[in-house]
Amino acid sequence: MTPPATGASPGASPSLLEPLALYGAGFAADPHGHYRRLRDQGPLARVRIAPDVDALLVTDYHAAVDLLRDTETFTKDPRVWQAGVPADSPVLPVLGHRPTALFTDGAVHARYRGAVNDTLALIEPHLLRAEVAKVAQRLIAAFSATGTGDLIAQYARGLPLHVFTASFGVDPRDTERVVRGTAGMMDSVEGAPAAYDDLVGVVTDLVGARRRRPGRDLTTYLLEHPAGLDDNEAVRQITLIMSSGHEPTTNLIGNALLRMLSDTGYGGSLHGGAMTAREAVDDVLWRDPPIANMGAHFPRHDTEFHGVPLRAGQLVLVSFAAANTQSPPTGSDPAGRSGDGAHLAWSAGPHRCPAKQPALLMAMTAIEQLTSQLCDLELAVEPGALVWRPGPFHRAPAHLPVRFTPLDTLPEPGAMSVPDVSDPVPNRVGGTPNG
Repeated sequence: MTPPATGASPGASPSLLEPLALYGAGFAADPHGHYRRLRDQGPLARVRIAPDVDALLVTDYHAAVDLLRDTETFTKDPRVWQAGVPADSPVLPVLGHRPTALFTDGAVHARYRGAVNDTLALIEPHLLRAEVAKVAQRLIAAFSATGTGDLIAQYARGLPLHVFTASFGVDPRDTERVVRGTAGMMDSVEGAPAAYDDLVGVVTDLVGARRRRPGRDLTTYLLEHPAGLDDNEAVRQITLIMSSGHEPTTNLIGNALLRMLSDTGYGGSLHGGAMTAREAVDDVLWRDPPIANMGAHFPRHDTEFHGVPLRAGQLVLVSFAAANTQSPPTGSDPAGRSGDGAHLAWSAGPHRCPAKQPALLMAMTAIEQLTSQLCDLELAVEPGALVWRPGPFHRAPAHLPVRFTPLDTLPEPGAMSVPDVSDPVPNRVGGTPNG
């Protein structure tokens, strides 16, 4: 077993220990080493997620499930905690209060969640698959003749971005601002507040434009939803969907491709390998979920949770990555449970991710398109040389350099037998909520 943090003894109270930093290059390079040390403190451990910002992190699977489902003891509203956090803290773009489904409880949460669920339900799976395949072909064609590429910058990041911005009707000239906004806020570095503010600016302009002139897109539907969202509420739901949809999907695609490329069954190449896209995605959701630490909850009053005293308003986060991997791996189930629905990568309880199916479909289609066209992909560097993005919340390589046999000719975008989907959102107002 990895020794506990300096000065700690197994089972020591988290309140007596120096918090372990969950940001910076050290954590990004070895998060699971950090989780092993944190488990020695018990089901909850003290962590530091930014300079001068501490939290308790749940690393135990059963404690995590209890927390995510306990709406009586805990609230999702961070404002009591937030009052003691510097206004320019790099974690506030992710954890700071906004009128969205992520930071509300009860009837208010139900109103926001209903609008989000119904909006996402408009994305028809077969049309989404066709749209992703079309975008994938265009992205692959841009570098397939070179024999080298960066599967993050040139593929995984651009694919979900196109789908989300097109579905919501974002002006193509603003797509790079959306990328910088969603990536910057998740990295939780010095420029995170400015990155989030710019993302809000893009969406504010979009909502204003759709109020004046409705279109055939998800933004228009959200504005016309029976929930009756005002402009600020609509802006915040859309920024939430984009940030929690684009970044995790990008990370899921990148992490799964890395898993396939580094699997010993492939000998470093996809050619002749045995791991399918589905197996790689499932493995990543268990071992390296794209959102590693999140699920912010705050005690409504002073209480005790799994033997640990908590103060009212104290920040408690869930480590989905640590909870999933707390026991030695058993087959494809690292935590000793069965079924892909047992992991916590999509969270649990009333705030479970509402975009699970679209995200899975995008990731699977993206991987299948890439591996079918560039079948001899292999990493251009050793896995240990990869650089991981900073930040306490996600798990994502900064780059994924590969090499492959160049294609003799560049396929024209959309030239393969994939339906042309110019309108990925059907002209209907309804749908069954998926969460």
